[in-house]
Amino acid sequence: MSQPNLQLGVVMDPISAIAYKKDTTLAMLWAAQERGYTLYYMEQGDLFLEAGKAHARMRALTVHRDPAHWFDLGEVESRPLASLDAVLMRKDPPVDAEFINAVHLLGFAEREGVLIVNPTQALLQCNEKLFAQQFPQCCAPTIVASRDDVLRAFHAEHGDVIFKPLDGMGGTGIFHIEPGGRNIGAVIEQLTLRGQRQIMAQRYLPEIKDGDTRILLVDGEPVPFGLARIPSAGETRGNLAAGGRGVTRELTERDHWLIDQVKPVIKEKGLMFVGLDVIGDYITEINVTSPTCVREIDDQRGTNIAGLLLDAVERRLGA
Repeated sequence: MSQPNLQLGVVMDPISAIAYKKDTTLAMLWAAQERGYTLYYMEQGDLFLEAGKAHARMRALTVHRDPAHWFDLGEVESRPLASLDAVLMRKDPPVDAEFINAVHLLGFAEREGVLIVNPTQALLQCNEKLFAQQFPQCCAPTIVASRDDVLRAFHAEHGDVIFKPLDGMGGTGIFHIEPGGRNIGAVIEQLTLRGQRQIMAQRYLPEIKDGDTRILLVDGEPVPFGLARIPSAGETRGNLAAGGRGVTRELTERDHWLIDQVKPVIKEKGLMFVGLDVIGDYITEINVTSPTCVREIDDQRGTNIAGLLLDAVERRLGA
């Protein structure tokens, strides 16, 4: 039973610049508007704190299913975030200082009773690369380090290795170093800023050729289809932003086992919308900031993932 009078805010990247054909946040906004919610649009820089209360310069938002004209914005008004029932935090990474500051500001609203999706404590605690490492039984051999000798030793042990930053998204900054170790020094130097920044190294998983599958969990429960993002020719990255092709598939027994391993912690942290990245038998990341792939799964399988999320939002608010 939907609650038609809900006031829903969204913090996102500039709506004028989103990819109309595949933007997940837009799917959420369409679904909310169709339920009769009143929508308010904010960018990260619109948030501010005054006298211990979180406010924002927000604008009423109307969304349309029109690739030439997908939104209209009202006049700017400064309002306390506590005037809203819920806020979707959909700002894309990097999780930099400004992102973290924005999450802290949303925490002030959360303490006043606003539902933040995902909860601010979870956003602050769950680095998308590191969170998965709480479940080593689900992960391929991995090391996190900044030291050249430690990273080289991991490569020497495993031979075929992926190096990546801890705060990237969309496949940026990912390097595949093969057994010969060509360019390993330059890659480590660049990614670690000459030993000043921790990075991740993982054993290369050749199953990437069959896709890096995004599995979405809504309030801890899996959507029954994942999106296998298959690398383009000559690529080791399946990310759609890096040219990968998205093909839906049903979840396997192994997928369900992986989900069962992480689900209790995801539920305990109150995470309402999560994306697991699975290559072969292993989770490589647990995405909590701004998971995507809703549109591709909905288009191919007729699901309504945003509707499932709004059902969960309404249950939380009702409780």
